[in-house]
Amino acid sequence: MKPRKSISPDKEMADIADYVLDYSPAHEESYNTARLCLMDSLGCAVLALKFPECTRLLGPVVPGTVVPNGSHVPGTSFILDPVSVAFNTGVMIRWLDFNDTWLAAEWGHPSDNIGAILAVSEYISRRNIAGGKEPLIMRDVFTAMIKAYEVQGIMALENSFNKRGLDHVLLVKLASAAVCAGLLGCDRDRIVNAISQVWADLGTLRVYRHAPNTGSRKSWAAGDAASRGVFLAMLSSRGEMGYPTVLTAPAWGFYERVWNGERFRFQRPYGSYVMENILFKTCPAEFHGQTAVEAGIRLHPEVRDRLDEIERVEIITQRSAISIIDKKGHLNNPADRDHCLQYMTAIGLIFGKLEYEDYEDERALDPRIDAMREKMIVRENPRYTRDYYDSEKRAIANSVQVFFNDGSSTEAVEIEYPAGHRRRREEANPVLLEKFCRNLSTRFSPGRLQKIIEMFEDGKRLEQMQVPLFMEQFKI
Repeated sequence: MKPRKSISPDKEMADIADYVLDYSPAHEESYNTARLCLMDSLGCAVLALKFPECTRLLGPVVPGTVVPNGSHVPGTSFILDPVSVAFNTGVMIRWLDFNDTWLAAEWGHPSDNIGAILAVSEYISRRNIAGGKEPLIMRDVFTAMIKAYEVQGIMALENSFNKRGLDHVLLVKLASAAVCAGLLGCDRDRIVNAISQVWADLGTLRVYRHAPNTGSRKSWAAGDAASRGVFLAMLSSRGEMGYPTVLTAPAWGFYERVWNGERFRFQRPYGSYVMENILFKTCPAEFHGQTAVEAGIRLHPEVRDRLDEIERVEIITQRSAISIIDKKGHLNNPADRDHCLQYMTAIGLIFGKLEYEDYEDERALDPRIDAMREKMIVRENPRYTRDYYDSEKRAIANSVQVFFNDGSSTEAVEIEYPAGHRRRREEANPVLLEKFCRNLSTRFSPGRLQKIIEMFEDGKRLEQMQVPLFMEQFKI
C-alpha cells in the first residue's frame, strides 16, 4: 500500500532528499578532508581490533554465513551483507572514541556513517561487476561522505536531541539512510520514504552515556544506528512506503510527540560546511576536553615532580563540557573514564601523554589520579561558551592552572582550538598520519602498511580507484 501522491512530504525531509540527489561538492578541500577522514577512521577501526570487548561483537549474526557479492569488514576476513558490515565497521570506528567529531547544539561523530557508506558502496560495486556493469569509485565514496557529514552536522547545529534524552546517533541513522538510499539509486520519493522511516523509529535513550549507567553500548550505538540506516535505505529501494508527514502530523507526528510542537531550526543550507570544519582527534579524549588534555600535557614538566604539593587544579571550560564530562566520584569503567574531564586532564598532568590504555583498570588503580581529581575545580567561562557556538570560530577552549601549597602556581595555559581543528589542520596532518601508521601497524605487515600509505598519499589516484580494489587492501 502506498501513501496518496497528493500528500506532500515535510519540507525538512524533502530538502535532504533534494540535497542528496542534486548537490555536487565544488571544493577540493572537501574531498581532501574526506580522504583524511577515511584514513583516520579506518586507522581507528583497525586499532579497535586489539580489544576483545570490541571483537566479540563482530562477525555474522549466524556464524559461518556466506554472502555472495558481500562487503568486507576492514582488518578482518569477514565478508557479510551490507547491514551487518555497517554494524561491524561502525562499531570498530567508534569503539575507542578516537574518530573525528562535530560539536554543536548536538555533538556527534559524522565518521560513524563511514561504515554504512563503505558497506553499501562495495555491495553495489560487486553486484555491478557480477552483472557486467561498472563499479563505484572512491570519489563516489568521498562524495557520499561529504553529504552524510553535512546531513548529520547541519541538523546538529541548532537542534539538541540530548536535551530531550535522545542520543545523537539518531542523526547517524538519518544521514546513513538518506545517503545510502541515494547510493542505491533511489529517486526523490524513495529517499524521502527512507528518511521518514528514521523519524518513525525515533532513537535510543542517552542513558548508557551517563552515570550510574555508563557502559559499552556507547561504543556500539553508532554502528547500530548506521546499520539500521542501511536497512531502512534498502527497504525503501525495494519500494517500501514512507510516511510523508511523520514530522508534522497532528497528535502522532514527531514534532507533536517529541519536539514540544516546535519545528527543527536550521542555521545554514546544506553544502560542504561540515566536512570542511570537521574536528580530528590527536589523542583519545572526548572532544570537549581535548584542549584541557593538551594544556595538562604542556604543564606536565612543571608539575610531575611536585604532585604531592598540589593544593588545587582549576579547569576553566565551556558549558557543554560541564554538561557532558564534568564528573566527580567513582568511575566504573573505561566508558566512564573517557568521558570524565577531570580524569583525562589528570592523566595529561601526571604522565605527559594520554593513550587509550590509560582508561583501563590497570592505569585507573594509580592512586595519584583520583587524588588529583579530588583537587580539581571546574568552572565555565561564558566567552568560551559563546565562541563554542560561534559558527565562524567553533572554538573548544579550556584553561588549566595548577596551584601549590606554598602559594605558588603555574601559568594558566589556555588553548582555544585543539590540534585537530580547521585552524590548526596543517599542524595536525603529520600527527594524524603518524596516528594512522601506528594504528595500522597493530594489524598489518610493514609492506602492506607502506602500500596503504602510498595509496592515501596519492589523492587523485585514490579517487579513481574502484571500491572493491580499495577494500581488498584492508582484508586479512
